Amino acid sequence: MNYFDQFAFQIYPYIALAVFFIGSWVRFDHSMYTWRSGSSQLLSSRGMRLGSNLFHVGILVVLGGHLVGLLTPHWVYSMFITAQQKQLLAMVVGGVFGVICLIGMLILMARHLFNPRVKATDNFRNVLILALLMAQLLLGLYTIVQSSHHMDGSVMIALAEWAQHIATFRGDAWQFVVPVHWVYKTHIILGMTIFLLTPFTRLVHIWSIPVSYLWRPYQVVRRRQPTLNYGPRTP
Repeated sequence: MNYFDQFAFQIYPYIALAVFFIGSWVRFDHSMYTWRSGSSQLLSSRGMRLGSNLFHVGILVVLGGHLVGLLTPHWVYSMFITAQQKQLLAMVVGGVFGVICLIGMLILMARHLFNPRVKATDNFRNVLILALLMAQLLLGLYTIVQSSHHMDGSVMIALAEWAQHIATFRGDAWQFVVPVHWVYKTHIILGMTIFLLTPFTRLVHIWSIPVSYLWRPYQVVRRRQPTLNYGPRTP
């Protein structure tokens, strides 16, 4: 198991992140016009706005919480909040916004699976990435249940140490993950896999922060008028 742990939690994260960054750059450089979210709203708007808003609000808060929680050293917040309090805060915020994200994703998946127009234009990559995101979200929600069995914050600190050791290129990062529950390990591996697949799917649009929408004018869509045929002209 040591060989698996060393590969999964020490080597694989760098492989996934390298593919994520380099693959995204190559796709933007060589296939710029495929760099899009692939929205299906024009095909059918039913449930799109509600599902998309719930999903994006939930996922952005969850991702932001992961980044701040994992990459902030313990000594930075220890003077304001204890590890136990931080864990409880993470469980509450992650649980609330995780459920919001789950509701949005269920709406979006229903569109892809049961809306004939959307389903007809779908492809394997879209369905695969939705399935992986759903599995990752369910694993994340289950980690909250598992965390309720140890409220001392020890596992949270161990996972943060792993992330910080990976970010600073230290070779002993994998050792922090070895003793934790399998759900945390699976959550990490699947998360890295999603990063690895991102450049090849519609998820690549996460790089494109829509700041330009603040000043960009609305798109004007005009109905095409049919050409009237009055028959052949006589001189």
